[in-house]
Amino acid sequence: MLDTRTRKLTLAGILVAVAVLGGLFSIPVLGSRCAPVQHLVNILAAVFLGPLWGVGVAFAASLLRNIAGLGSLMAFPGSMIGALSCGLAYHYTKRLGITCIAEALGTGILGALAAYPVAALLMGLNPASYTVYIVPFLLSTGAGSILAYVLLRFLLPKIRRDE
Repeated sequence: MLDTRTRKLTLAGILVAVAVLGGLFSIPVLGSRCAPVQHLVNILAAVFLGPLWGVGVAFAASLLRNIAGLGSLMAFPGSMIGALSCGLAYHYTKRLGITCIAEALGTGILGALAAYPVAALLMGLNPASYTVYIVPFLLSTGAGSILAYVLLRFLLPKIRRDE
């Protein structure tokens, strides 16, 4: 039998691969590349691995997507803050709906705000305001969060729902 760490590492690797390959299906929206699969992966990692593993998966996926030219540096704050938010939400509540909302707010608001200095200082961009990435990040994370909710709701009936 595999120990727990080996199982978690294996699942984390699979989730990183899904997120990187999912980056092939990104949609450009208002100067940002929206990748809903990353947000789906964040929620899967939150549910199956926990918050710290989720942040690790988000970091590894962002790094590989950037190396492969499938993402931008803004992927780091968005995905990692979202992964931590939904990971903590699931850890403390075990409620799928709250976890999906935490991903959307973590990435869509906090991650988008954190992306502004990354864009301005590290990427040499001149964003119009510090809130410019909120709408595209919310669109991306909203789509990914809905996908995750539907997937997990039907595949895992033991997960508590917010009904």
